[in-house]
Amino acid sequence: MIHQVIDISLENTVLGPNEDGFQPKLYTYVLDNSPEIDPNRVRPAVVICPGGGYQMTSDREAEAIAVRLNALGFQAFVLRYSVAPAVFPRALAELATAVSLVREHAGEWHVDPDKITVGGFSAGGHLAGSLGVFWNEEFLAKILRGENQRWRPNSLLLSYPVITSGEFAHKGSFVNLLGDQYDALLAKVSLEKQVGEQVPPVFLWHTDEDDAVPVENSLVMAWALKRHHIPMEMHIYAHGVHGLGLATEETKYLSGASVQPECAGWIDLFATWAKSL
Repeated sequence: MIHQVIDISLENTVLGPNEDGFQPKLYTYVLDNSPEIDPNRVRPAVVICPGGGYQMTSDREAEAIAVRLNALGFQAFVLRYSVAPAVFPRALAELATAVSLVREHAGEWHVDPDKITVGGFSAGGHLAGSLGVFWNEEFLAKILRGENQRWRPNSLLLSYPVITSGEFAHKGSFVNLLGDQYDALLAKVSLEKQVGEQVPPVFLWHTDEDDAVPVENSLVMAWALKRHHIPMEMHIYAHGVHGLGLATEETKYLSGASVQPECAGWIDLFATWAKSL
């Protein structure tokens, strides 16, 4: 296992370092190759964005997800990105930088550079989805002063994601994301409105009982993807609270409310889907 903690720096970009001193970090969970098995093996990768309403990044949607992905044959990376009071597009630029880093080190980390999924949970799903819709926009290239193919995701994993800033919005996420830009940028960060041919294939899952981020977030995204002929797979489970993570004991809330056995198979379904792309 190659486990590193790497600073994600925007110091040399127009955004500069965080004013509050927070240092975003990328945690690597990389399976090393064995001469006994396949010394030249490359694996698909997932860059994980934990949720937390753009106010924090949840431990429940971080290492446990990465380790489970390792067991399914993926290299995994967890991004601890900037949250409030940092505002859009700082976290997005950090995620783009992280994807660039994974692609740049593909040889060292035994990653297939053409199979990098960006995955997110809840507000982290909004961040992942934002890279999916904005990766080719000029504003991001100006910030990072680079070629956008470096940070282009090959696919998206959106787990009970915050998507829309409209009727079914998780308003707190957008307040934290936009700060005093709330009125000016609210429509722009409603991701279903930004879907076009630039968006890579998407895997979505949600629960019908989610009363924090309503399932309509995934539904409006799925409809936008379908309208633009973007390949996708979506699973809606009947039961389960918001923030299930793996839906097992490994990621349960202290109350145990997020253990939902019938939802625990989502990650196997994702793995089958991602490896088929």
